Amino acid sequence: MTEAMIKKDILQKGAILQRDRETYAIAPHIPGGFTDTATLRKICDVADKYKLELKITSAQRIAMIGAKEEDLDAIWSDLAQNPGAAIGLCVRSVKICPGTQHCKRAVLDSASLGLKLDQIYHAMELPNKMKMGVSGCLLSCSESGVKDIGIVGHNKGWRIFVGGNAGPRPRLGEMLVDNVQTEEEVLEIVAKVVDVYKNDPQQGRIGKIIEDIGIEAFRARVFGTAAATAGSAK
Repeated sequence: MTEAMIKKDILQKGAILQRDRETYAIAPHIPGGFTDTATLRKICDVADKYKLELKITSAQRIAMIGAKEEDLDAIWSDLAQNPGAAIGLCVRSVKICPGTQHCKRAVLDSASLGLKLDQIYHAMELPNKMKMGVSGCLLSCSESGVKDIGIVGHNKGWRIFVGGNAGPRPRLGEMLVDNVQTEEEVLEIVAKVVDVYKNDPQQGRIGKIIEDIGIEAFRARVFGTAAATAGSAK
């Protein structure tokens, strides 16, 4: 088989080559997993039309599996939805728990904050893939501790972790700052973290930077040298 005949992921169409090496999976963007019945009906109608299987993913999306390459453009046209950033070097997902809008245990509005982060960062191109998680309480149902940027609400404010990831070499995130009082402050801090990451010469994930230089040095890059001595007390 020549190289020209070998199928690959098709980044510009959000299409991931499947095990059969012939068909593809796509995943419309469903911010935080929040959707409506009209969107679900559209997904089901398109799945029926093109004989696709459906799979709920860990990134709070619905994967549509079994698409033929020649059908991809028509499928996206029928869906009339944006692709979820399931592949590529970018912000892949912002995972969000139900928060105070629905969950009796939540203490802060993770849905409001998470959707703002999704609007800003989803699919943003970066040196490597990045995942974020926003949880409304310390139970951390959005798995914030194993995200590149993880945010957890508690009774005294927001706690921000950095450098977590799952994968073949799992790593727990380390606390960057605690007791952040407002969504606006969280957004400002996340912007600084992303900026530091975008301008670092290494091409790994945030956890690799922290392993190389340590959390105190990383904190100093985000907040300035003086903040490094403050540790996690903002």
